[in-house]
Amino acid sequence: MATARNLLFDLSGKVALITGSTRGIGKATALMMAAAGARIVVTSRKQDACDAAAAEINKAGGEAAPISCDVADKAQVLAMADKALAVWNRIDILVCNAAISPHHGPLHEISEEQIDRLLTTNVKNQLLLCNKVIPGMAARKHGAVIVVSSIAAFKGTRRIGGYAITKAADIQMVRSLALEWADKGVRVNGIAPGLIRTDLARALWEDPKRLAAALQAYPMGRIGEPEEVASVALFLAAPAAAFITGQTLIVDGGSTIANVYS
Repeated sequence: MATARNLLFDLSGKVALITGSTRGIGKATALMMAAAGARIVVTSRKQDACDAAAAEINKAGGEAAPISCDVADKAQVLAMADKALAVWNRIDILVCNAAISPHHGPLHEISEEQIDRLLTTNVKNQLLLCNKVIPGMAARKHGAVIVVSSIAAFKGTRRIGGYAITKAADIQMVRSLALEWADKGVRVNGIAPGLIRTDLARALWEDPKRLAAALQAYPMGRIGEPEEVASVALFLAAPAAAFITGQTLIVDGGSTIANVYS
């Protein structure tokens, strides 16, 4: 018999589309939401990676459909949403997780092409995907959108300034979309992870010296794991978060509240 506790996190009957869901935070979120009963649309650039992640979910007793998509390409993003709707006729949960960070260095060295890529992939195409999917949620008077931002949105940075700009924009997108759709039963929230053990941050956490320096700003003395972000995504998608919208939850082991000099 289902208990009140697990019903709060039950996603049975829901369809979740998760971008960048073949590795890292996205894959952890796909596995966790599938375990909670959701049917998953697995998507990333490479079809073979999508097939493998979907097969893993299906083997574990879940349901997943693999649909490749390069989120840098507007046409592919919109086509991916149409293909997902063709498979299950609905999208109840949208997790905008995929992002790029093509420039590492000061902003005065970033190229115009890199600026365009960052804004198109991390902001514009995410908004277009939201605008494509949310009206269907609103028609059913129920839906949850989760945008994965970053604590880089709250801090100055010498190395990933372009990425940080787009992640700050994502947080404002969350606020505005939340206001626009709240009365239609659609909740829009964000997650701002700190340093997480993903491929995007691999160069840092695999280098002992760089990792030790980074951990000076982490009171818990360690970096996060993808599952620790995925669990927050599950919470925001589930009935447990029914009265939360327009918020960005920070998942960073205390980094943003720490004074490294104390």
